[in-house]
Amino acid sequence: MHIKRVELYQIELPLVHPFETSFGRESTRTCILVAVHTDDLIGWGECVAMSGPWYSSETVETAWHVLSDFLVPLALGQTVDEPTDVSGWFARVRGHQMARAALENAIWDLAAQVRGVSLTQLLGGTRTEVPVGVSIGIEPTVDALMNIVTQYVDEGYQRVKLKIKPAWDVAVVRAVRERWPDLLLQVDANSAYTLDDVAILRELDQFGLLLIEQPLHHDDIVDHATLQTQLQTPICLDESIHSPDHARWALEIGACRIINIKVGRVGGLSAALQIHDLCAAHQVPVWCGGMLETNIGRAVNVVLATLPNFILPGDISASARYYQQDVAEPDFVLSANSTVAVPQGTGIGVTVDRERLAAVQTRYVSFSK
Repeated sequence: MHIKRVELYQIELPLVHPFETSFGRESTRTCILVAVHTDDLIGWGECVAMSGPWYSSETVETAWHVLSDFLVPLALGQTVDEPTDVSGWFARVRGHQMARAALENAIWDLAAQVRGVSLTQLLGGTRTEVPVGVSIGIEPTVDALMNIVTQYVDEGYQRVKLKIKPAWDVAVVRAVRERWPDLLLQVDANSAYTLDDVAILRELDQFGLLLIEQPLHHDDIVDHATLQTQLQTPICLDESIHSPDHARWALEIGACRIINIKVGRVGGLSAALQIHDLCAAHQVPVWCGGMLETNIGRAVNVVLATLPNFILPGDISASARYYQQDVAEPDFVLSANSTVAVPQGTGIGVTVDRERLAAVQTRYVSFSK
C-alpha cells in the first residue's frame, strides 16, 4: 500500500446543544479531517484538537501546522506493510498526539480497505454493538440540567456522565441521583480540583458513582495516587494519559482504577491498542472517551470499543446528539438497550458525503509525492 496523496480539510459544524465543561462553552466545533490516498482507495481520519488550548496544548491551528509541515511529508511516498509501522515514521516529532492520530487513523482505515475487511476485524474486535452513554455539560441551573438528563434518559441512555467543577458538584450530583437512583452515573471534573478539595470529592462517594474522571491537574499522576487512597469511588484518568508509558506509570503507583482511552489524546490506534492490552493485563477496565467527533471519528471510537477490555459504556452517543447533519454516513443510532451498532463495511464503515463536506469546509490543502 503506497501513500500517494494526503488532503486536509478544516470544517465547522454547529452543535445541536452548546457543550460546557470546566474550561469553557462550545456551540460550534471546528476540526480537521485527513484523507489519505493510495491508487484507488481513500482512508479518513479526524483530528480532535479544539480551537483553543483548553483540553490540551494542541489546537486546530497547531495541528494544521504540524500535519502540513512535518507529519504529512514524513508519510508521503511511504509503503505501508502494517499500520502499526506508522508511529515509527513520526519518531522525530515530539508530542502533537492529536495530529499524529488523525493521520495514523486514516492509514488504519485505508489498510482495512486494502485487505477488504472492516476495521473491527483488523483490530480484533469482538462485538457487534457497544454500550454507550451520554456526556452532559454544565448548565446555567440545576433545573436546566435536570431537563436535559430527563431528555436523554427518556431517549434510552442508561449511563450519564455529568461535567462538574467547584460549586457545581455535590448538590448537582445529589439531585440527579435522587431522581434516578438506579442510573449508571459518573462525573468528569476536567482537572478542576486540587488535593485541598479532598473533603468535597469524598462527599461524592455517597452517590454510588461508576467513577470520578480526572479530578486533579491535567498532567498529574502522583497527586491522583494520593487522592485515590482517600476515596471509595474509582478515579479514572483521562488528560494525564498521553501514551502507553503514562498508562504504565499510573497503574504502577495506583493513580487510578480505570482509564479512559481517547484515540486522539494518545496518538492513534496503535497506542490505544497498547494501553488496552496493558490495562487488561492489570485487570483495570477501560472505556472510550469522546471529543465531539463527526461520524468519522465516532466510527473509530465505536470500533475501538469492540475490544474485550472496554467494559464500561463509552462517551460515543448517537450522531443526532451532536450534529443536525454530519459529514459522513450512515449515522449512529441509539438502540433500546443503550448501545450503538458497529459498522460492518470495509474500513471504518462510514462514507464521506462530499456535498456536505464542501458546505462546511473552511480550509483545504492537498499534498502529493
